Amino acid sequence: MPFIVSIVGKSDSGKTTLLEALIKVLKQRGRRIAVIKHAADAFEFDTPNKDSWRFSQAGSEVSAISSKDRLAVIRRLENDPDPQTLAQYAGADCDLVLTEGFKQYPYPKIEIIRGDQGSDLVSPPEQLLAIVTDKPLDVNVPQFTSKAVAEIADLIEQKYLASTEDSVDLYVDGTYVPLDKAGRNLLLRTLAAIGSGLKKFDQLPRLSIFMRRKS
Repeated sequence: MPFIVSIVGKSDSGKTTLLEALIKVLKQRGRRIAVIKHAADAFEFDTPNKDSWRFSQAGSEVSAISSKDRLAVIRRLENDPDPQTLAQYAGADCDLVLTEGFKQYPYPKIEIIRGDQGSDLVSPPEQLLAIVTDKPLDVNVPQFTSKAVAEIADLIEQKYLASTEDSVDLYVDGTYVPLDKAGRNLLLRTLAAIGSGLKKFDQLPRLSIFMRRKS
């Protein structure tokens, strides 16, 4: 699965601004980026009485609308899933998933601290990848100003995106299943063999397979 880095901080600390800047820099470097924002309360994304809204209200599990260059998907969820689960719907084919919020989950975090909001952290120090602050803090993690976007992107790339190894992810009924090295290599070899038999494709950088078994 793609690596997940959470941007956290107090309300109005600048999380969205930092995310926007990071996306632009990483995109310029050829990285495929997905972003997931956590909403504290229930929300209605679709427009009432439009077709896709009516499909969802009728009970469809997934409603989508597409155009020549955009796809919007509304998917019904049973609970409030963590970013790892959400990544399969919004970013499985990306290099990195950046989230805004989700501070309750133990993913690497970049926390934004504004001096006028105090110096208390919302994250455990051991989960911090970096701090973005307008004044130095007594915490043993890399610290940057909000203007040092390129340097923050460098840190993310060096930490999580430098590997050149092939990767594979397994989900069963929507739940991510970690694989040990032997299982990962076996699945990679099997999928590579399937790919090599698809003569229509010279290269197969990404492959998605969905299996359904009869009850």
